[in-house]
Amino acid sequence: MARPCKLVLVALLVAAMASPLALAYDPSPLQDFCVADKASNVFVNGQVCKDPAMVSAGDFSFSGLQNAGNTANPFGSKVTLVDVKALPGLNTLGVAMARLDLAAGGLNPPHTHPRATEILTVVEGEMYVGYLDTTGKLFAKVLHKGDVFVFPKGLVHFEFNFGAKHAFGIAGLSSQNPGLIRVADSLFGASPAISDDVLAKAFRIDAATVQRIKAQFATKK
Repeated sequence: MARPCKLVLVALLVAAMASPLALAYDPSPLQDFCVADKASNVFVNGQVCKDPAMVSAGDFSFSGLQNAGNTANPFGSKVTLVDVKALPGLNTLGVAMARLDLAAGGLNPPHTHPRATEILTVVEGEMYVGYLDTTGKLFAKVLHKGDVFVFPKGLVHFEFNFGAKHAFGIAGLSSQNPGLIRVADSLFGASPAISDDVLAKAFRIDAATVQRIKAQFATKK
């Protein structure tokens, strides 16, 4: 009798350990599709399903990634994201994609996707890309046309065009809603604002410098 009890306890322990991991990922589809219903005001973890009788091919289609993004901004970069908001048919499918455009000298500043791993393919030009692991180690590489790089889920990463010509790439993301946290924007452009004392101590700078940096992020891009 003791052995079956031990087996039950082991099974319960494994289930308890596995459950949080399962809950952390996008919901799995239980039918052919679950097109997001943008008209619904019901809040769930994901999106409410549209009536299947009202679904059309257009719910699974997006047009626009053939067009270069507008990089006329302080960073010289533009991300065109195709997530569940842009493409309702992605609901419950656990994927999204994006086009990244970088002007010469353009930067997609350090950021994270809290819900997604990203895989980037350079289509034109060159990019210097990298990410930081949880020990602070940098993994970085110069990518050329056709090269691929992976950014693990939730880790801070960036893309920079050090070349003299426009560059762009296509990225795949392992969530229908990857999320985006830009490191500098989040800290210096938070609303309500983070205390100057906190930021000054964290970055080992004075409060006046914090104020000057905050002024650069008063209007988020």
